[in-house]
Amino acid sequence: MPVTRKIFKAWLLTALLSFNSFVEAAEVILANLQQHGNQVQLELLVDQSIKYRVFTLDNPFRVVIDMDDVAISPTLKALPPQLDAQHPYLSKIRIAPFTEHTTRVVFDIKSEIKPLVTDMNAGSSQQRLAITIAPATGNADPAVANPVLMPSKQLQDVPIVNSDEKPEAAPMANKDSATEAPAANTGADKTADKPAVVDKPKQAKPGQKIITIAVDAGHGGEDPGARGSKGSHEKNITLAIARKLKQQIDAEDNMQAILIRDGDYFVPLGDRVKKARAAKADLFISIHADSFVNSTAKGSSVFALSERGATSASARYLAKKENAVDLIGGVAIDTRDMDLARTLLDLSQTATIHDSIRMGKAVLGRIAKINTLHSKYVEQAAFAVLKSPDIPSILVETAFISNPDEEARLNDDAYQDKLVNAILSGVKSYVATNPSFAKK
Repeated sequence: MPVTRKIFKAWLLTALLSFNSFVEAAEVILANLQQHGNQVQLELLVDQSIKYRVFTLDNPFRVVIDMDDVAISPTLKALPPQLDAQHPYLSKIRIAPFTEHTTRVVFDIKSEIKPLVTDMNAGSSQQRLAITIAPATGNADPAVANPVLMPSKQLQDVPIVNSDEKPEAAPMANKDSATEAPAANTGADKTADKPAVVDKPKQAKPGQKIITIAVDAGHGGEDPGARGSKGSHEKNITLAIARKLKQQIDAEDNMQAILIRDGDYFVPLGDRVKKARAAKADLFISIHADSFVNSTAKGSSVFALSERGATSASARYLAKKENAVDLIGGVAIDTRDMDLARTLLDLSQTATIHDSIRMGKAVLGRIAKINTLHSKYVEQAAFAVLKSPDIPSILVETAFISNPDEEARLNDDAYQDKLVNAILSGVKSYVATNPSFAKK
């Protein structure tokens, strides 16, 4: 009996350790592949610090990224389709478990290249890995022509896992080398001071109240958002829809719109809320295009803020992904701001969320007439861009850019017009039944 009890305890301990390892697995929450001329830049944003290795393999030549205790998330699975099938020297990207605790990402190369690897710590509890892969110059000296890995300060000397594929030794960067890892881009420096685009305020007629609506085009600048199979970028589609929505709102006698961004530049999430408040907006609408690893996923969704957690796993995942975009722009998360945000979520916030849901329902009902709904209800999660304590705010996922049919529709002017009309119709319905927007 004692032996049996010992065996059971040992088994239980092993099971608990295995479970703990599983639940603490890191997750790639953003994966962007940018292709500029003959260079490719991969950006991976992980939700916690990880151990990883970057190296090259021969016969055939490959660039390999091994990440320890990282789950293969839908975001990571969606990375390979981002590669241009006609790329001059990259043939494909492969992702699979290499060992029980190691996820491997492999870039298959058509010809020799020299990868430049940098890692920029994106926040206190997150890690951003940026990898630039460029072709080797044909007339360069041997030291340059051979594949070279240039680790930044964050790239640790972690031993490479033994395998049948032996990576060749990569020379370490010299401290005095002219090729240094680029510094993190503090995108806020060049964008935070850009004001929201505001036309000359409308003059209210006697007894009339002018309703100001902040229209937020999701993503922008170095944050392209999701990418469609035909190369469409979410940031461009959301801006086109936002501009049309502003035009339609401005045509209303008792409404005017402001654009949080009116160009291809990065705006931190917190600044989007600040811009809306500075313009004294009455309502806030953030425009996005959804994506998923399964290209058959389709439909539109509307989201509002949640105080107590997400209403579904998909809502929680989407909020986590959208909230991470600040880290692409190099915006640090200040715990004092987080404390302030918690303080602001008081009774006033509760009332605002209630109004946000009402507006979301009205908008969702109108969108249902022009497109399939991915969710028939207004979903809720902790979206940072919706955290204004006194402005009813919704986030509209217009359609799935990862679905080829919906990507084509999102790029179609006629569909964009229908979508904009549906959103505005829903907002007008909400306003008409809200006492706070009654005439003066």
